[in-house]
Amino acid sequence: MDKKNRREFLAGISSLGVATALWPEKLFAVEENPPVLPELVHVKGKDAAENVRQAMNALGGMKRFISKGDVVMVKPNISWDRTPEQGATTDPIVMKEIVQLCFDAGAKTVRVMDHTCNEARRCYTRSEVAAAVKEIGGVVEFTDDRRLVEMDIGGEIIKKWKVYRDFVEVDKLINVPIAKHHGLTKVSMAMKSWFGAIGGKRNQLHQEIDQVLVDLTRFFKADLTLLDAYRVLVRNGPQGGNLGDVLKKHSLIAGTDPVLIDAYGAEKMLLLSPKELPFLQLAEKAGLGVTRVDQKQIKRIKL
Repeated sequence: MDKKNRREFLAGISSLGVATALWPEKLFAVEENPPVLPELVHVKGKDAAENVRQAMNALGGMKRFISKGDVVMVKPNISWDRTPEQGATTDPIVMKEIVQLCFDAGAKTVRVMDHTCNEARRCYTRSEVAAAVKEIGGVVEFTDDRRLVEMDIGGEIIKKWKVYRDFVEVDKLINVPIAKHHGLTKVSMAMKSWFGAIGGKRNQLHQEIDQVLVDLTRFFKADLTLLDAYRVLVRNGPQGGNLGDVLKKHSLIAGTDPVLIDAYGAEKMLLLSPKELPFLQLAEKAGLGVTRVDQKQIKRIKL
């Protein structure tokens, strides 16, 4: 029997509602006063791994997202042939800790993949992500055209497109972009990260990039997003290269709303109002998330 892809699985579980209504209520243990979890967590500290641990604790722990036996895809941004110090790629320490927490939560397999712009093996090596992930038993994989499958994106701009099946044929999907400047979209964070999950002639999508980001974010639906802002490339992104363009913010921003994460990250890390970013306005209008929440819904942790 062929394995269902992630989209089919998520669409299918809604049918359980009818069946469970017939089961005795005593089978379910309902917590009377469940803890109120923040919508977004911002951790600031010089230990990148501890930032990850504190963020996940504040969100209810990795077991809130990962179940025993899950196959998990953790998607970084490692598109460029750059070292971690140059601020163009997701920090390897952040990636290593996230993968470890997935295993601790019971994940069967944790996979890592990105469709790079520069030569893949150099990107994976110079970013140091491949070595960090392999060290703790994560599976590092390269994109390959044989892994592409045309899928119904159902977007305003993208109707059908070739997608790497690895990102949909998993149980859970975690997005771990880096916060940085981008010459076209002004910022590259959670929503822009999904360009690394598709194939085809991606440059054809640049003309209507703002709506494209909305289409891709709606399609992939990450279970969890952790925005790496330990180092932030504030100019000459997305590739960078000059250490003078990088600021150490020692931050990690986490949550389940990619629109809110990008809005908060743009404002706090790159000093840009969400109103300056058309893709965020379109995403909020489409119901994919919000650009503002009550301050009580944001948990800030300084280490």
